[in-house]
Amino acid sequence: MEPHSCRCQELESERVLGMNLVHLLRVGTTELPVLEGLCEALPRCLPVACEILPFDLDPAPSYHPERQQFHSSELLERVVKLVRPRDWRFLAVADIDLYIPILKYVFGEAQIGGSCALVSTYRLRQEFYGLEKDDVLLRERLLKEAVHELGHTLDLRHCQDYRCAMASSHAVEWIDLRGSTCCSFCRAQFESRLAFSEKIG
Repeated sequence: MEPHSCRCQELESERVLGMNLVHLLRVGTTELPVLEGLCEALPRCLPVACEILPFDLDPAPSYHPERQQFHSSELLERVVKLVRPRDWRFLAVADIDLYIPILKYVFGEAQIGGSCALVSTYRLRQEFYGLEKDDVLLRERLLKEAVHELGHTLDLRHCQDYRCAMASSHAVEWIDLRGSTCCSFCRAQFESRLAFSEKIG
């Protein structure tokens, strides 16, 4: 792990929003501006504050050469070990190709009702599909995936409304159809479970 000094918001945000501080964890060679953009965007979609952690996580131990991919669940387990008792949520942001054994790839993974989630920009980039680089589209897709996985940490399940941030997506085109906010039903669930997590926190 290599230290870096970038912080997105001061801990004053934690005081204002109570326990709702999302720690963004840089995995591998994820570009710092990508994390900074997500750090600024998340509080516009969710009642949270964000902070970029001053260290990185090396994904190498989770690499499986037979698939030429990184095992998402193994990586998530390593993120969980970094969580301290007072931490609310950890969101790891990677730039590697993730998979779980039953699927060819995943855009991210989360502990359902837990404290940690993981997203990757690898298949969110237009370049992966042989198209021209589009940083704006990348930021939009990453934000949607981050909101989606954080929703899972609050025990939200997949929504049938394809426009909702909690809708499932098996291809990047489905991510583009989703919004970065939840439908009214999922938003009510989110707020209810967020209040509950604050109460027990």
